[in-house]
Amino acid sequence: MQSKVSFQLVDTTMRDGEQTAGVVFSQEEKLQMAVKLDEAGIPWIEAGIPAMGRREQETLKEMLSLPLRATLIAWNRADEADIRASIACGFSHIHLSLPVSDLHIQFKLKKSREWVLERLQHILQFTKSFGCTVFVGAEDASRADPEFLLQYADVASRFGAERLRYADTVGCLDPFETFSRVNHLVSRSSLPVEFHGHNDFGLAAANTLSAFHAGAALASVTISGIGERAGNASLEEVVTSMSHLYRFSCGLQLPVLPELTHLLSRASGRPIQTYRSVMTAMNG
Repeated sequence: MQSKVSFQLVDTTMRDGEQTAGVVFSQEEKLQMAVKLDEAGIPWIEAGIPAMGRREQETLKEMLSLPLRATLIAWNRADEADIRASIACGFSHIHLSLPVSDLHIQFKLKKSREWVLERLQHILQFTKSFGCTVFVGAEDASRADPEFLLQYADVASRFGAERLRYADTVGCLDPFETFSRVNHLVSRSSLPVEFHGHNDFGLAAANTLSAFHAGAALASVTISGIGERAGNASLEEVVTSMSHLYRFSCGLQLPVLPELTHLLSRASGRPIQTYRSVMTAMNG
């Protein structure tokens, strides 16, 4: 196993998790989850998307007023209006996301690779002008040209980003490919890499563990793996696997995990999957 100085988790339940079809969290539920995640020891919480509107902004302001040890992050598109909304809420840690695969660049953005790099440079300079700490997301990185991804990472580094999120946006990787791609990126980029896995083939947690071995410094997770389509890497599965398989502590309090699972179940209206081995272990 590769030696690690640290490996941290970023919980994105209230951002990516709320993109689950039919799931909307109330302000009270989001505040409860933030407090409980903080109690569990999560160092980073991706709190939401201020650009979604007034209701979201009010909730995020309330969350920022809580006496949390965790750092709250606002998710944004590479758009000045998004950044202004986040700044107005009081965020100092900003996540910026841009597509990096040719599929998304051509058919979603209807732009070019050159436009993406220029936009990244511009929005980083704009966001940094507010004194913010900025993290950059590479959307659909798992289907991107590896050399273009390195160019993207280089621009992010040169213009002040603190880390790079490698997003397996459509969940198309397996653990072997994850290791190869993340290891290549880690070896060639100066930025710490955060792995963000989706569960379309049921491999998000396995891919996250593989990214850890490949040198990723962080990983995104959600409570119970909730998320769009088939979901994300499960916080409970990743933490317990790291602890029991690798004897590696992510700094989390394992006894709090069942409480988080029950809280998420109530908030989402979805039953706890009691047949999952990790739930059996935690409740046994």
